[in-house]
Amino acid sequence: MNIVFVHVHVKPEFMEAFKQASLENASNSVKEEGIARFDVVQQADDPTRFVLVEVYKTAEAPAAHKETAHYLKWRDAVAEMMAEPRQGIKYGNIFPDDSGW
Repeated sequence: MNIVFVHVHVKPEFMEAFKQASLENASNSVKEEGIARFDVVQQADDPTRFVLVEVYKTAEAPAAHKETAHYLKWRDAVAEMMAEPRQGIKYGNIFPDDSGW
């Protein structure tokens, strides 16, 4: 599994628009063959901060996701909503372990 946490800081006036655009993107993303999970979470003590938790089945799936129409639409729609550039951090899972042992 390839896991990406995308940290996003949104300008306060765009919080609702960002949520709507991200929900549309996530709803379409979970239909992709290479995506195991796609969560949109909002920070409790600072609602202008979000994390997209993207779990991919293969190493190739993140690149394929970035070529989809729904991702490109989201990327363009939210670009001006961000208070600072989004930051994606890649992780590998330890548990549950899908190696078969």
